[in-house]
Amino acid sequence: MDDIYRQYILDHFREPHNHGTLEHPTLHASDTNPLCGDRIELDLNVSDDRVSEVRFSGRGCAISQATASMLTERIEGATLEELRALTPADIFEMLGVEVGPARQRCALLSLRVLHQGIQGPYTGRWSDDDEDDAIE
Repeated sequence: MDDIYRQYILDHFREPHNHGTLEHPTLHASDTNPLCGDRIELDLNVSDDRVSEVRFSGRGCAISQATASMLTERIEGATLEELRALTPADIFEMLGVEVGPARQRCALLSLRVLHQGIQGPYTGRWSDDDEDDAIE
């Protein structure tokens, strides 16, 4: 089963969905993983508290770029409240494979950028129940 998910990740890396920029986005956010240099930029158009359009750009490893691609698919059409509710656990579930400690920051970069853009509650924890899972 992991091979299917690995192929899914590689497909998103090689042919990312919603890649590019929006000309006049409602929200724009970007950040870099200081440990490896991965970079993600997100552009969102929001109307009536709902994401009507989303694009991402950036550079980095397969995990960071594929996760950004997958996340754009998940958030298009979502409300800002739904976006604020997304957690690191949701990202790891979306990836479908276990991500080692060294790659967790890569996998969570797009979520961190999203929450910065919408002023969300990003904590870096896998779940609100487990403060020991903080990613520093």
